Amino acid sequence: MLVDSHCHIDFPELAADLDAVLALMAANGVGRALCVSVTLQDFPRIQKIVGERPQIYGSVGVHPDYEGLDVSCDELVKLAARPKIIAVGETGLDYYRLKGDLEWQRDRFRTHIAAARASGKPLIIHTREAAADTIRIMQEEGARDAGGVMHCFTESWEVAAAAIGLGFYISFSGIVTFKNAKAIKEVATKVPLENMLVETDSPYLAPVPYRGKTNQPGYVKHVAEEIARLKGISFEHVCAQTTDNFNQLFNVIS
Repeated sequence: MLVDSHCHIDFPELAADLDAVLALMAANGVGRALCVSVTLQDFPRIQKIVGERPQIYGSVGVHPDYEGLDVSCDELVKLAARPKIIAVGETGLDYYRLKGDLEWQRDRFRTHIAAARASGKPLIIHTREAAADTIRIMQEEGARDAGGVMHCFTESWEVAAAAIGLGFYISFSGIVTFKNAKAIKEVATKVPLENMLVETDSPYLAPVPYRGKTNQPGYVKHVAEEIARLKGISFEHVCAQTTDNFNQLFNVIS
């Protein structure tokens, strides 16, 4: 079995035909998926999906790209206690899409880390062109106590090693299948399988051979196949280990 550790099946591109999305998951041996929150306003639709679909889990958090969306630690902790909500995030820093004074973004990241520690739920961290500040704040705020995953990883091996040192997993998306993604492929060869997850980030970043099309959780199989090729190990080994990693990180009973 495979697990898609990060997707957005509540987004309109996939929610419009959720039965077909889940059918493709089953056909490709993807037994579970984590539907990740990007705003609290949209959290109710995630809660609805996880309540109706036994193979889907959810998170609660506010994506760093969304400015002006205030959130408190208490609110996150309360929502994280809902059934089948297994993580806090996605949270983190993004200096690619937003410029200027981003102290609000760093403050909100700190709030999410505090909520993860208080709730006992791991973090889902997004970082883009902000690796140094991301790692620094993780260290300062005790993110090690919560654990979590660096999702859709596109940073250097040095950043991956620092995150692993803080007890975090490294998750690879369809980007690792792209022919021009040589740097990410190299990082994937270095990250121990015991510290790795696989994901789609669907509906975005569809892997080869679906690049440019709407992504969906069933396509995580192609990410796992590329990891197996890069590491020179069996696809079955990648499936088994990344599924075990997911279950251990998010405290999901296998």
